[in-house]
Amino acid sequence: MLQTAAARYERVKVTTTSKGELLLALYEGLFRFLKGAQICFERGERVRGRELSSKAHAIISEFQIALDPDKAPELCAQLSALYDFCLDRLLQGSAKAEAQPIQDVIRVLTPLYDAWQQAVPEAARQGICNRAE
Repeated sequence: MLQTAAARYERVKVTTTSKGELLLALYEGLFRFLKGAQICFERGERVRGRELSSKAHAIISEFQIALDPDKAPELCAQLSALYDFCLDRLLQGSAKAEAQPIQDVIRVLTPLYDAWQQAVPEAARQGICNRAE
């Protein structure tokens, strides 16, 4: 019963949250997984590090899939290249169970996340962000 109520709450939360807020939540989860993977690899916890790295990989893959080159071809090309770099570094980090490639992904994506943190509230103020569909 409690699990069903929690699942309903999450569905309502996702469907009533703006796309920008969902994007920020995904970035927060992404960084949580990346930092967790980094710590695990530093401690020699290969299996858990790979699990967390895989979750980060899935989020970045979704970011890449969501790009719409019809709306902003140049921006999408640049973001796609950035995401390709990050996905490659995650695979390298997982294969070797090394923290440095994970740190590279964090370093590269942090400025993008910082920009979204500023842009999303501004877009909401201007009425640009739509609710999730």
